Order: sequence, then C-alpha cells, then structure tokens
Amino acid sequence: MAKSNTVQIKLISTAETGYFYVTKKNTRAQTGKLEFKKYDPVARKHVAFREAKIK
Repeated sequence: MAKSNTVQIKLISTAETGYFYVTKKNTRAQTGKLEFKKYDPVARKHVAFREAKIK
C-alpha cells in the first residue's frame, strides 16, 4: 500500500491565546509552512495562524 500524501497539522494562533485549528495538508503540493489569517475567538479578531506539528 502507498504512503498517503496528506498529513494532519495544527494551526496555532500568533496572538498566543492557545487557540488552534486542525487541518490537513498535501505534503507534495505544499512543501513550506502554511500561514493563514483566521478568526481567533479568544482574541475576538482575525490573526495569523502558523503551522505546527501535532504532538
């Protein structure tokens, strides 16, 4: 059986509130670290979320 191209990653808030999203990433198409602007309900505003590994 072949190895899957997608892995689960954690998107951690740069506002340092401890809030995070869990999403999937295609490792062949996206080789760098992901960064999105998403809503942080703890900070109550849109902030940048950066990729981190799920421990």
